[in-house]
Amino acid sequence: MVKNNTSEKSLIQRATKKVVRDNENGARQAILEDLFYDFHRSRRQVYGMNFWRGIFFGFGSVLGATLSVTILVWVLGHLVDVFPPLADFFNTLINTMQSRR
Repeated sequence: MVKNNTSEKSLIQRATKKVVRDNENGARQAILEDLFYDFHRSRRQVYGMNFWRGIFFGFGSVLGATLSVTILVWVLGHLVDVFPPLADFFNTLINTMQSRR
């Protein structure tokens, strides 16, 4: 009888912890949904915002890549004057690319 009483208490404690945990998770989810719906009341606003976000993300990515490549080419162009073996390598590379055309 004592063993059965202990297992019942353990079962009750586990069930209580599960209920508390589920309530906390439900409350967190409800708060997040409230915050989301406060900022975005209609799907049209959400879709419009995501569209413009995608446009600007793509534009920024292309612009950033272009600037990075430009700076890399500029730095390598200045290194050619300082480091002659690098110039020979680039000349060989350019000749190889032009001969394949």
